[in-house]
Amino acid sequence: MTEQIAAFDVGDRRVGVAFSDPFGGYAIPSDTYFRTGDFGRDVCALADIVRARGVRSVVVGLPLNEDGSESVQSEKTRRFAAALEGEGLSVVLEDERYTTRAARGDLKEMGVSQRRDKRKKQVDSIAAAYILESYLAKNRQGEHIMKEERNDYTEDDNIVELVDDEGNSFHFEHLMTFEYKGQWYCALTELKEAAEEGGEDEEESEEVAIYRIEGDEDNEQLVQIEDDDELDEVFAEFCTQYEDFEDADEAARLDGADDPE
Repeated sequence: MTEQIAAFDVGDRRVGVAFSDPFGGYAIPSDTYFRTGDFGRDVCALADIVRARGVRSVVVGLPLNEDGSESVQSEKTRRFAAALEGEGLSVVLEDERYTTRAARGDLKEMGVSQRRDKRKKQVDSIAAAYILESYLAKNRQGEHIMKEERNDYTEDDNIVELVDDEGNSFHFEHLMTFEYKGQWYCALTELKEAAEEGGEDEEESEEVAIYRIEGDEDNEQLVQIEDDDELDEVFAEFCTQYEDFEDADEAARLDGADDPE
């Protein structure tokens, strides 16, 4: 998967918005759109939001009952998704059960104490990110199965191959692609051959390499960050985002800092 994707958590009053990274591999909460009460206006506004970022594919959360049956809200969402398709977008419906509940749980664990209206905005956008993560995970699993059939890397389907100026090839695990101050960055960790005798698998290094993503969509390049201050600042941001959405203990280890608690 190489394209950026958007996701909507559609409600009667608000629509949570999330985007994937440029490679379509990781979900990032964006913002919350407050509905106007004008169905057509809301559809056009949300279509414009994703088109402004060059995105054509949208995952829409489909609310279902606990037993998987559809509800009145399911029909409303299907109507909204159909209207988005009428705007020329490619729309996929994704089961959104438990996403809002999980988003609220995340905010509680993160110790969020903002005003109620701000919390609602975060819940909606994080719920949209959960919807998108669910969709991306299924696609990664499908790609993983295809790689197993090709006898490629069978333990992790998130492998990036980089070639240096001398033609040497290195394999990295893609940890995260993230946005910071309007610039996109990619965090990787190098895969090295297992030290055990006869081992053919690869193990990841504890060292994280962060690259700046430059170029347009058809010619993106990973560029080394030469400025130490920028690298330190971006790495700190990576640890914060990685801790929020992946594994707090792992992020702390990579940062080389002890847990303050």
